[in-house]
This record gives sequence, structure tokens and C-alpha cells, in this order.
Amino acid sequence: MKKYAAGLCLVLLTAGVVAHAQARFARGQDVSPTYDGWERNGDGSYTLHFGYFNRNTEEEFDVPIGPDNHFDSGNGDQGQPTHFYAGRKWWVFNVVVPKDWPKDKRVVWTLTTHGITNQAKGWLQTEWEMDKGVIFQNSNRDPFLMFIGGEDTDVDIDNLPPSITGSSAQTVKAGQPLALSVTATDDGLPKPLPDPTGRRPQGLRVRWIMYRAPGLVHFDPDIMPNRIYGKPVTFETKATFSRPGAYRLRAIASDGQLFATYDVDVTVLPAE
Repeated sequence: MKKYAAGLCLVLLTAGVVAHAQARFARGQDVSPTYDGWERNGDGSYTLHFGYFNRNTEEEFDVPIGPDNHFDSGNGDQGQPTHFYAGRKWWVFNVVVPKDWPKDKRVVWTLTTHGITNQAKGWLQTEWEMDKGVIFQNSNRDPFLMFIGGEDTDVDIDNLPPSITGSSAQTVKAGQPLALSVTATDDGLPKPLPDPTGRRPQGLRVRWIMYRAPGLVHFDPDIMPNRIYGKPVTFETKATFSRPGAYRLRAIASDGQLFATYDVDVTVLPAE
């Protein structure tokens, strides 16, 4: 793992967040945006990765784009979520900056919840450069990414993230089920480990979550029951929306080490 030291640094720098998580609260705590590192792109630009830590074990938040959820650049919308699940969520979205971006210039995400304002400041600090190994070592702490065997499995340096495609933008009425489908393919890596017990299925798995949601969304189902190795997987669900508004739903496909996401925008009209 060529950036193992950077990965260790990333873990140490977030130790304060992890330590705070030891004191568990069901509700009443705030959400901190997090900067999860950066990587170089083939065209010379840079990708900055952001996530968040909701300090509650049960309470979730919806914070629209605006004064309480904004970036310091453009119109304040850099693709960040507006729905915040409980717990720590890694690598939630990316911000790309050009190749001539100053090394010490910050990209600042500001988030206010329960009257408390927190910021994540991303910049091209050398110690925060990341690669597949860093993603693997940190993301196996996030149940949404469905990682398995992170503690005793080395990342395959040749592994590529899955690719995922699916339904286009949709319109539906509140309370009416909406059929959605995504298909994920993979490169066959990592190869399955020997498992005579059959208790550790490996391969692709997909789940759906709310990403931007002014109301509740019920997925039926929200996650594939099993992983599938060696062939593309298609996962179908039905989403039902509690109220009108503009929603963004996200499908996450994981191969057990790396992951990819696919977003679907849904316009929900009032029920008749």
C-alpha cells in the first residue's frame, strides 16, 4: 500500500472524532462535516473528498442548501448531501479543483445543526493525499459502504471500483411507489478468499439511501440480501415518498473493497 503512512495519518487526525464517538447519544448532538483527503487526477486537477460525522446514534437531519449548509465558492452548492444519517459517513462526495489550485487554499464546507456551526476545510496538504489503500482502511468503518474483511484483508492494488448505471430522472406523486433499477458491474477483483464455512459471501452488493430528501423515503427493499461474484448485478427497488419536493436518491455498489455511487433525481408531486 503505497500511501499506508498517509492512511495512518488520516486515522490519527480523525482520532478526536472517533474518541468523541465513544460517548454515545441517541439525539440532541450536532453534525460535523469532515474532510477525508485528496487525490490527483489524470488531467492534473485534484479531487477533494468530504464526508460527515453525525454524533447521534438515532437522530437524522435534513439541512437544505443555504445558510446552514453551504460552501464558500460558487452558489454554495458543491453536491453535498442535505440528509444526514446517524454516525460517521466517509467519502460521501467530491469537489474537483483545477491543476493550478494553490496548495494552501481552502475549500470550506459550513454546516449548522442544533444551532452549532461546524466547518470542514479541504486543501492539498501532503499528508492528506490518498489512494485505494487509504479508502479501504478507513471506509470499512462505514456500514453504508458494506465493506467486509477490512481488518484482515489487504487491498488489491489492481482492483477498480465497480461501475454503476440506472434509472434516469423521474416524476411521481407522493405516496405512490416508484420503481427504480440500477445495474453494477465489476472487474472480478478482489478475488474471493477461501471460505469453507460459506459465511463470508463476496462480490458485488448494492443498497439505496436518501441523499437529498425533504421528506421520508421508504425503499422496498433498500439493500441486496447477498453479494454476487463474477457477473453483473441488477437491483430493483420501489421508493415511496412521504411528501412533495425535489429528492436525490443514491445507489451504492461495493465490491468489498471499493465502491461507486449512482444518483437519481426525483420530483415528487402532491398526492391527489
